[in-house]
Amino acid sequence: MMNFRFLTIFVMLAVLFVGACESYEPIDARNEEARDNDPLGDHSKRKTIFGEGGLSILGDSKQQEGGALGVNSYLWRASLDTISFMPVNSADPFGGVIITDWHAPVDSPKERFKLNIYILGRTLRADGVRVAVFRQVFGQNNIWSDAAVPEETKTKIEDAILTRARQIRNTDLVQQKN
Repeated sequence: MMNFRFLTIFVMLAVLFVGACESYEPIDARNEEARDNDPLGDHSKRKTIFGEGGLSILGDSKQQEGGALGVNSYLWRASLDTISFMPVNSADPFGGVIITDWHAPVDSPKERFKLNIYILGRTLRADGVRVAVFRQVFGQNNIWSDAAVPEETKTKIEDAILTRARQIRNTDLVQQKN
């Protein structure tokens, strides 16, 4: 069984390696036009197994519709910025899901919160992000029990994410002009 797993992993890596290779013909140093059209000179024009331009984990400011992410890069970055005080349990940039671990505020140690953030698309829209908020309180029996969360809490977090996403986008637009 162990040999089969090793063989499977080896074959997968070999396929990825061979697929990432591309043929390259040396360009004559005297031919300036050929050097200017060199696909390896400008990495944004390279063709790879990840498509033209390669793989961008955090997204490119020129690709505001999501870039290599499965979701809008501004909403993704804004969500992570907004919840930076909470421990992140899992984050899927391609599916657009961020799940935090439980966090107890310093001023209220007998209650804790958890967030699930869903980024719903590749465009920066007001309905592009959804937040689910969970709250628990520490009871008399020394156990955590679920408690109600006001609806405006979810809305305030969504608004904070959208505001931060607009700030990031505006900053990127100003930097592109300069």
